[in-house]
Amino acid sequence: MNEKINALKLEVAQLKSQFSDKVSEVEAHLKQLIEQNNQQFPLQKLSNKQALLNNTPDAECVILLHGLARSANSMSAIEKRLLAEGYHVINIDYPSRDYSIEELAEQVFTKALRECANRKVNFVTHSMGGILVRQYLSKHKINELNKVVMLGPPNNGSEVVDKLINFPGFSFINGDAGMQLGTSKFSVPNILGSADFNLGIIAGNQSVNFFLSTLIPDKDDGKVSVQSTKLDGMNDHIEMETTHPFMMRNEKVIDQIIYYLKTGSFKK
Repeated sequence: MNEKINALKLEVAQLKSQFSDKVSEVEAHLKQLIEQNNQQFPLQKLSNKQALLNNTPDAECVILLHGLARSANSMSAIEKRLLAEGYHVINIDYPSRDYSIEELAEQVFTKALRECANRKVNFVTHSMGGILVRQYLSKHKINELNKVVMLGPPNNGSEVVDKLINFPGFSFINGDAGMQLGTSKFSVPNILGSADFNLGIIAGNQSVNFFLSTLIPDKDDGKVSVQSTKLDGMNDHIEMETTHPFMMRNEKVIDQIIYYLKTGSFKK
């Protein structure tokens, strides 16, 4: 038995060494991409396609919020479909790695809500974007608020943060906001309380990051468990065969977003 234990310990040590080299390589590449994105999309820059917005006075407004270390471009497929459906779309870019969740929530909403100008206000968010909405609504009331659709939100935190928070480079890549997304009862997602607004949540159950999936219990999308996406007070919740980094470009997911915005439920 001792020989088996020692052999397994040796295998684990070898795997850690192999993963460490690969993670360092990926971190360096990711750092470069993030810096390029932050240069291209400054704070609160609205989509370059703003000229295409539907300005019919009764058109509902949809504010899009990307996730951690992403840009407004990651929400462009959703933006195009919503524009085609006649919505007034505001696709916000924000520096997700530069501030805390509390600071970001105060910074990113003012301009977008002003652009909505007395229309019904909807939100479609990816990942941490959903936590920003919850944070903002915990401090402010939006009288025209209609519906919110969240894609892969870490509503109860992410075990990935728990496991990698002390890993070299993790805080640099994910910034202050990323460090707040753990699963402890004191993490930001877990102190914001239940939803008191019309909320529909789409959870992915497929992964392209098998290393991160080993850190997450049960079904997950490679970053967030299906269970963690759920939130008390939500109106509807569905699982879909999609992954965390690509769900925003999944046509079936976008179909469900539009269906929810129109009906207040997902198509089963």
